[in-house]
Formats: sequence, structure tokens, C-alpha cells
Amino acid sequence: MTDTTRREVLGWLAGLGAAAGAGLLLPGQAGASTAVTALRDVTLIDSAGVRPGATIVLADNEVLAVGSCDLPLPRGSTVLNLTGKFVIPGLWDMHVHGAYMDRITLPLCLVNGVTGIREMWGFPPIYELRERIERGEVFGPRLIVGSSIIDGPNSTLPGALIVSTPDEGRAAVREAKTQGADLVKVYSYLDRPTLAAIADECSKQAITFAGHCSNHVPLGDASDLGQRTFEHMYGLPLATSTRETQLRQAIADLPLDPADTFAWFRQVLEFERQATLSHSGSKAAQLAKRLQRNNSALCPTMVAMRVYSSPADRFVNDPRVKYLPAFYLDLWRDGLKRWVPVTPQEIRRQAEFFRRRQDQVAEMHDHGVEILVGTDAGNPYSFSGFSVHDELELLVEAGLSPKAALKAGTRGGTVRPGEAANLVVLDGNPLKDIRNTQRIHTVLTRGRVLGPAERQQMLADVEKAAQEPFPPTARTCC
Repeated sequence: MTDTTRREVLGWLAGLGAAAGAGLLLPGQAGASTAVTALRDVTLIDSAGVRPGATIVLADNEVLAVGSCDLPLPRGSTVLNLTGKFVIPGLWDMHVHGAYMDRITLPLCLVNGVTGIREMWGFPPIYELRERIERGEVFGPRLIVGSSIIDGPNSTLPGALIVSTPDEGRAAVREAKTQGADLVKVYSYLDRPTLAAIADECSKQAITFAGHCSNHVPLGDASDLGQRTFEHMYGLPLATSTRETQLRQAIADLPLDPADTFAWFRQVLEFERQATLSHSGSKAAQLAKRLQRNNSALCPTMVAMRVYSSPADRFVNDPRVKYLPAFYLDLWRDGLKRWVPVTPQEIRRQAEFFRRRQDQVAEMHDHGVEILVGTDAGNPYSFSGFSVHDELELLVEAGLSPKAALKAGTRGGTVRPGEAANLVVLDGNPLKDIRNTQRIHTVLTRGRVLGPAERQQMLADVEKAAQEPFPPTARTCC
């Protein structure tokens, strides 16, 4: 982690002075109009290492300097003395739904230190919201937006964009690029020729694709096609099973009723559960090499998968439900009925299935595969902002170190001069206990300082907004 020298300090102070039309600004001289904020005597933790006794200087949503406690500052700087506090880069949630509920989703992310999100079901109003955030018209995290979900010729999702041929898949990619998607979202039912056509068209259009591992295409093959991320641990048990060939043939032979596509999907999940019982460490190592070579990452969304693996009433008393409108809770209750285990045997099997998948995620990480924090927020009892911390805790429970989990949660972020000033101030050391990421003191993003009082007011505003009528346009998916 590099220090900021006195010469460099004078350089950025001069830059501030020039921006204000005041010439060179030296410590102690009259301040420029640009607001400068300094975080004094913090322990900085980022992917570059751990630095106690640091000063971090910010202005215009940019990190200007990182140095020691005696780093010189311009007169008029706002100095936050934070002895005993810890600073990490802003957190990311790489699998979110519900950004369109901007008065709820966006502030819940920010108060929880989540300064970047990847919305995985895009449509034009969300593309416009992304631009409004960047123009400063809406206060929110950085927003990366996927395309409409592309699936077919069948799907479990009402509203998915159905494609039945490779040509239709190519057309869907071009439409996504035209609309302004940052990535193409693929789903569970796509056959190999159509997925290959989507991958090829994405390459031509210079756009990445990500999403579910198709139940018709092995995870390693999809990675070879260029799929950037794989969500929810789908496909991982099959790809690492000694019975993969047999189980894939069972999937190929499985009849599908277009009137009840979820029954087919649920049976595939049962095959995946069976696959975890014949896990092969050598196959896992081979798969990891392919994922690394192709720069493919795993986004396991353990928070959501834990809910779907648990009895329906396990999370109903979560106090965070007060931040969501009633219609959302109704959707959650109704949606869980077809997913969750009911009998004691089902409950035991699903709990074991979840633990085995956690083990496989940790194994992939140990082999060097990139792991991303995603929550599937918008799905039952996966809460915008809050559940990022739940996911970090589950990654550590799975076997990652707090350091590795934090790297996943910040996308390997660093705090260096010239970078965006997205920072989270914590009251406890997350490297000693990952649950300390929940002990947030202050969030700094987009040039604003969200201290304890500001964050409490934002939460109160969200709770109030949740009581207001919402149009029945909610979309949830996994």
C-alpha cells in the first residue's frame, strides 16, 4: 500500500486550488470552494493490505490522498477523527432484483455500505434510473444493469424473453445492446445451439453474458463459451460429480409439461442434490482450471439458496420485513410454497444439500476461482443492503477466511488516489470477525457523508415509504 508523499500532497492541493480558480493551495492558506473531507487515524483494510494510523483525504467523490496521521490538509477541511475505526472499500451486491423500487432498494443499499449493485433483470425504466443516478438526480449506488432474462423455448418465469432458435437468441442480444443493457442475462432452459449463438453474438456486440448455468449445457462448457458469471451454485454439483454423464442423461430424458415447467426445474434440482453425493475432488480441480482460464466467476447467492432450502416459516419473523411493502411479502409467501421442503426427511435432505454446495464453493475458491458476493435481493427474505452482510457471514461459514470474503464483497477494491471515494467506516475489525461489517459507523459515497444520524433518517424514510401504495409491477426471480 503506497503512501502519499508531501510532494504529492502539494500536487493535489494545487489541483484543488486550480479547480477553484485560486491557484496553488498550501496547508493553512485560504480554502478553495471544493469541499475536502479527511478521515484521520483509521485502520484501512483493502485488497492491498492493512494499514493502521492512516489518513484518507477525499473531495468531489474522489480519493485525493492516503497517508499517515500527520498528512497536511488545507485549511477548512472537514476532519473526521476516527481513532479505533476501520475503513473498507464500498461493498457490492452482484445479484439484485428490485432496483425499480428506488425509494426502498437504493437507500437500503447505501445505509448498509453497499455502493454498487448489479441488477439482474433489466428493462427500460431501470436503464433510465441508472442514468439518473449518474447525473445526480437520484441518490443511489452505482448500478450495473442486465438485460431482460433470455430463456427458452420454455421457462419458469412469466415475463422472460423467450427465444426458440439460435437466430432468435442473436436478435435478443442485439436488442439488449440497443436498449442499453450492461450485460446479457441467460437462464436455465436454453439449449446448447441457442446458448452458443447468444455467446457468439455477445462477442460480436462486445457485451458480456452471465446468469444461470443452463440445465442443458455443462458448467465448464458454458464457461468455454464465455459466460462471465454463474449464479446460485446451479450446475456446480453436476459438473463435479462422478455420475455426471448418467445424471445428464436423466435430464435429457426428463419429460417437460409446458403447463408446469417448474416441476421439470425442481426435478433437475433433485438430480443436482444427488450429484453432491458423488462429488469428485479431481473433477472440481479440473473445472476450476477451466473457470480460471476463461475468467469465469461464481456468484453463489447463499442467502437466497438457504431460504429455498429451509421450511417456509423459518425467516418470517425477521425484523427487516418492516422495510418492504406488504405486496412484496405476499409475493414471498406465495412463491415459497412450491420451493421449500415440508416433511422432516425433505428438510434434512435440503439442509445437507445446502451444506454440500457451500463446501463446493469454498473448494472452488481454494482452487483460485473468483467468488462474488450476491444476495438475489428481492427474493424471499433476501433484503437489499442488509443481506450482503448475511452473505459475507455465510461465505465464512462455508470456509472462506474473513479476508477472502471481504475481497469478494468489495470486488477486490482498493483505496488509492484517483479512485472513487466509496468507503465504509466500521466500529470493529472485519478481519477478526466478518460480522463486524454490520457495525457501520459512516458511509461515504458520491461526495456525501452518511453518519449515524443520516443513516437512521434514511431507514426511517424507507420504513415510511414501505407503507405507501405500490403499483403491482414487482418482479422477483433467482
